[in-house]
Amino acid sequence: MRELQYPFDSRYIIKKKKALKRQLLEQGDNFIDKKIAVLGGSTTHDIIMIMELFLLDNGIRPQFYECEYARYWEDVMFDNPELLDFAPDIIYIHTSNRNIRQYPLLSMTASEVGDLLEADYDHFFKLWGKMEDTYKCPIIQNNFEYPFYRLLGNADATDFHGRVNYINRLNAKFADYACEHKDFYIQDINYLSATYGLDKWSDPLYWHMYKYALAMEAVPVLAFNVCNIIKSIYGKNKKALALDLDNTLWGGIIGDDGVDGIEIGPETSMGQVYSEFQEYLKQQKDIGVILNICSKNEEENAIAGLNHPDGILKPEDFIVIKANWDPKSKNLDDTAKELNLLPEAFVFVDDNPAEREIVREQLKVISPEIGSVEDYIRIIDHSGFFEVTNLSDDDAKRNEMYKENAKRAKLEASFEDYGDYLDSLEMKGTIKNFESIYMDRIAQLSNKSNQFNLTTRRYTRNEIEQIAQADDYIDLYGKLEDKFGDNGVVSVVIGHKQEKVLHMDLWIMSCRVLKRDMEFAMMDQLVYKAKEAGIRCIRGYYYPTPKNKMVRNFYELMGFDLVNEDDRGNREWEYVIPEDYERKNHHISVNEGS
Repeated sequence: MRELQYPFDSRYIIKKKKALKRQLLEQGDNFIDKKIAVLGGSTTHDIIMIMELFLLDNGIRPQFYECEYARYWEDVMFDNPELLDFAPDIIYIHTSNRNIRQYPLLSMTASEVGDLLEADYDHFFKLWGKMEDTYKCPIIQNNFEYPFYRLLGNADATDFHGRVNYINRLNAKFADYACEHKDFYIQDINYLSATYGLDKWSDPLYWHMYKYALAMEAVPVLAFNVCNIIKSIYGKNKKALALDLDNTLWGGIIGDDGVDGIEIGPETSMGQVYSEFQEYLKQQKDIGVILNICSKNEEENAIAGLNHPDGILKPEDFIVIKANWDPKSKNLDDTAKELNLLPEAFVFVDDNPAEREIVREQLKVISPEIGSVEDYIRIIDHSGFFEVTNLSDDDAKRNEMYKENAKRAKLEASFEDYGDYLDSLEMKGTIKNFESIYMDRIAQLSNKSNQFNLTTRRYTRNEIEQIAQADDYIDLYGKLEDKFGDNGVVSVVIGHKQEKVLHMDLWIMSCRVLKRDMEFAMMDQLVYKAKEAGIRCIRGYYYPTPKNKMVRNFYELMGFDLVNEDDRGNREWEYVIPEDYERKNHHISVNEGS
C-alpha cells in the first residue's frame, strides 16, 4: 500500500489507521499469522495499532498481547498466565530512557557509576534470559535514545557522570549481547530518534500527558522500523534491485550526451553524488542484494556508461542487464523469470515517475518515490527493503551464485540431451541431518522460500535447533556444488514421526537449483532415513498460496498417491515405502567421502 511506504505521512496514517486496516484486510487472505507480545515500559496502545498496519502490508497478520502499563518486567519474571497462554511467536520490548531507573549522580565515583551500569544491564540481562528459557522465540529490544537535555553540555558525552555517556555505555552492552545471542535483535531507537530529530521525538508533553516515551507523530516511524525487523525475520525482505541508468546511476542521458558527457565521478558536485549512490548500491551486494539493470537504452550505450572510468559499478556487478526499448515492466518481468524469482521480490528504482507508476500497476512491484539524487540513498535505506537480521555466508556469495547460474544456462543450451547436460555439471551433493554450522542458513531458507515451499511453515533458529535435538523428527539439509561453484544449502526437509508414519512438515528448495535433480536426491535420502527409523509410510502435505503453485503436483512427481483434497486446494499425499525402493537421482553424487 502506497500510503505505508517510506517516506510516509505520519499524520495521515494516525488519522486513517482504521480505514487503512480495512483496506489491507480486503486485499486478500494471503497472510501468515503471528502472535506478537508487546511488553512496554510506557504506553503502547497506539504503537500496536500502527504496527498492525505495517505488518499487514508485509503479509503478516498479527495477533497482539499487550502488557499493562510498564509491567514488562513483572509479566516475564513472574510468569503472567495470560502471557504464557498466549505463547508468542515474537516478543517486542518497548523500553526507552524513561525506563532507566537511576542516572549517575555528580557525587558518585567512577566505580559507583560502573556498579550502577552493571545493575541496569543486569535488570535486562535477567529478563532476556528468562524470556529465552520460557518462550524460545525471537526477541526485539529497544536500545536507548539520548536524553533530551545535557546537564554537562558537550562533556555529557565524555564525563562518566553524563547521561549521554551512560546511555552510550549501556547501548554498547546491549549490542554486545545481541552479537552473542541468536534470535535477539536491537531496535535502534537511538538512531531513529536522531534521524527524526531528538527534540521532536522526546517532546516531554507526551510523557507527562499520556506516558508516551515519544511524540505521537513519531509512532509510525518507530512502528515501521520494528516491523522491518519482524518482516525480515519471517522472510518478507526484497531480494533484488532493478535499476534505471540515465539520471539514476549517472547524471544526464548517455544516448544524447555520450559517455564523456554524463555526470559521474569527482569532477562535478552532482557527479560526486551519483558516485556516492553507486558506492551504496555496490555495498548492497555484500548483504546479498541482487543488482540488475532495467533501462530504455541502446545496450552498447548502457555498457559504455557502466564502463565509465569514474564509475563505481561495472557491468560485472549486475546479474541481468536489460537495456533496450521494450517496456520496463516487460524487462523486469523477464529478469524475474531468468532469475527464478517473483517480480514482487524486486525493488524498481527509476527517476521517472511515469515509469515507476507503470511498473507498479503492471507488476505490483514496489518503486519508491526517490526524490532528487541527493535523496536516493536515504529513501532506499530508510525504506528497510533489505533489513538484515541474519547475514550468512550465502548472502555474501549470492550475486556470484547467480552469475554461476548464468554460466550453467549457457552450457545447457549447448546440449541436446538434458541428462547429458546434468552429468556435465559434475554435481556433488551433501545431504545430512541438521548441523550447527548451518542452523542460521536453514532457518533463513525456511523463511525466505515461497515458491518451492509445500507447507509454507516458517521456523526460527531456536525451533530448528529443537528439531535437530528431538528424537521424533527426521531432518535433512541439502548442499549442492558443481564445477561452476558451490550453491550452499539449497534444500531442507522436516518430518515428524508418529508410529510407522512420517508426516512432512516442511519441504523447501531454493529456486536457483530447479531442474537439477536435487529434489530427487533429497527424496532418496529421506526414504533411506525413514526406513532406518522403521517408517513404512510418508505423508506429504501441500497448502496452496499464490506463490507456490509450481509445487502443486510435486508429491505426484515423487511417486506419492493423492489421498485427500479439500475445497481450498489443500492436498494430502501418501507414499508407502517399497522394500525395493529404486533411487530417483541419477546425476548427483551424494555424500562422497563422508
